[in-house]
Amino acid sequence: MDFKGHFPLSTGRCHPLTVLDDHSRFALGLEACPDETAKTVQQRLTTIFRCYGLPDRMVMDNGSPWGSDEDHRYTPLTVWLLRLGIAVSHGRPYHPQTQGKDERFHRTLKSEVLQGRTFVDLTQCQRTFDPWRTLYNLERPHEALGMAVPASRYQVSSRSFPETLPPVEYGPDDLVRRAGDRGRISVFGRDFKVGRAFKGLPVALRPTADDGTFNVFFMTYNIAQINLSQGAKRT
Repeated sequence: MDFKGHFPLSTGRCHPLTVLDDHSRFALGLEACPDETAKTVQQRLTTIFRCYGLPDRMVMDNGSPWGSDEDHRYTPLTVWLLRLGIAVSHGRPYHPQTQGKDERFHRTLKSEVLQGRTFVDLTQCQRTFDPWRTLYNLERPHEALGMAVPASRYQVSSRSFPETLPPVEYGPDDLVRRAGDRGRISVFGRDFKVGRAFKGLPVALRPTADDGTFNVFFMTYNIAQINLSQGAKRT
């Protein structure tokens, strides 16, 4: 997923959020958003997930609200995705070709829908986006698919969206710690940073083959590694 570059309206700006299936190029979402905040993205993704189910993994760039710098690898939005059982991948910094299929979708959107047009408001944008997304998915041949349409290659996920997030649980052999307000955990009298996005949530420590070194897991995802004689490293 990604945001297409925003553009002005008569009032405000439109930030198009695009969500594309990597295999089929099927556009699951083309959303006219008022901003690029985590709250807005989560609301739009919830609607998409209710309709199409949950993916196993999502790829996104390193910008807000789904990415950040090395010290803030995870955000509240990506932690929400992890709680849904969706693995998170980020493209290489300054390498938009990692999301090349979505970038190509953006160019098509610009040339066929946005270029040379003006919009009054977000409602008009969405009313324009919806029929074009239908045309793109069901009628417009795609060269990369052998001139088939994306809908012919797409399947809805068998994993349905849970209206209540599943509890965060760990095994009896795990050493469990809850992240504090600053995203830190205390282990044997020492503090380690795992990230503010995990504030208030439990993480599990599992020893590695190296003495004094532990992998830190959030649910099934390895989010960091700590060494009792050093500090925490992001994974």
